[in-house]
Amino acid sequence: MNPVEPDNARIEIEDQPDGNGRLIRLVGLWKNNSLSAIIKSAGPLVDDKDARSDIIDLSGVSGMDTAGAWLIRRFVTERREQGRSVEIVGAHPEMRDLIEALPEKVTAPEKPVDRRTRFERVFEPVGRLTVSLWGDMVAMMFVLGSAVRGAQTKQGRGSGVSPASVVNQLDHMGVRAVPIITLMSFLIGAIIAQQGAFQLRYFGAEVFVVDLVGILQLREIGVLLTAIMIAGRSGSAITAEIGSMKMREEIDALKVIGLNPIGVLVFPRLVALTIALPLLTIVANFAALYGAAVVVWAYSGITFDVFITRLHEAVDYSTLATGMIKAPFMALIIGIIAAVEGMKVGGSAESLGRHVTASVVKSIFVVILVDGLFAMFYAAIDF
Repeated sequence: MNPVEPDNARIEIEDQPDGNGRLIRLVGLWKNNSLSAIIKSAGPLVDDKDARSDIIDLSGVSGMDTAGAWLIRRFVTERREQGRSVEIVGAHPEMRDLIEALPEKVTAPEKPVDRRTRFERVFEPVGRLTVSLWGDMVAMMFVLGSAVRGAQTKQGRGSGVSPASVVNQLDHMGVRAVPIITLMSFLIGAIIAQQGAFQLRYFGAEVFVVDLVGILQLREIGVLLTAIMIAGRSGSAITAEIGSMKMREEIDALKVIGLNPIGVLVFPRLVALTIALPLLTIVANFAALYGAAVVVWAYSGITFDVFITRLHEAVDYSTLATGMIKAPFMALIIGIIAAVEGMKVGGSAESLGRHVTASVVKSIFVVILVDGLFAMFYAAIDF
């Protein structure tokens, strides 16, 4: 069965017997989906033939919406501005009310004028950013203080952290991250070794590539790249999980039943992240050194025994400790920023995506900043 075609709007014009006027009969359905032929003309509703008066007969109109009423209203307004008389007859009261309710002219809205001074235009974004950073700092200190105070799964009463939740988070953040961390670190170590050997070959000092890889990986690259990977992998997951719970009002539900959201949701993740990141850093260091050993063996002929012997001479326990000390601090930073951004999620999916992105960007930025501060501190104490 074919669908019923809409009764398209039509216009029928008859000249009055006296020759001074016209009868304009509108027929059909005067709605948006049946006005295509008339709207495409983009001109006047009816051609002007110097008629002194027009009578618009709407008795044949089967239906009308705002689009059809606006065409008629515009035609009536234009004719009256030209000093001619226009009369509407045969219209249902609803049609007449709709036509008369429309304005005679639609004026473009005025463009908003920025009345702020140049000083305000320059420093207002800076002020807003400063206030936003201060709010983030307060929220981060609140989360950190709540974590230091203890788990407190119930409001006002301390109860030990749930081992099951910590082990579950360790599985998600630590165990399942081992493959990607291992692969990334293996490739990074191999690339550093290849480039170092290529440059040192000109000086006949290819064996020193072991010193380069060992010191660089254990002091800086290992913990930094691992923290960046965890910020993008686990930090975004924490923000998405807490943010989705905030959207579904599960955070409010925890408060209603007397549970502390920080103790239930954030504290286990912080503990798991603080344990997982140092362990993943150790895995990353082993993978990077193994990748470097493979490359220098294939590229420069340095055997594994020579590599291990040279590595023992180049690095000591302080070199290893220099990188490992940073790991818990970076883990806390990633977890706190991710939790704060998750708590700031609004009620829309757009807000969730925006705060997940902000969590990853802020975490990576602060991690790199903290790494630089540690480097300055180690240089100051000659460590």
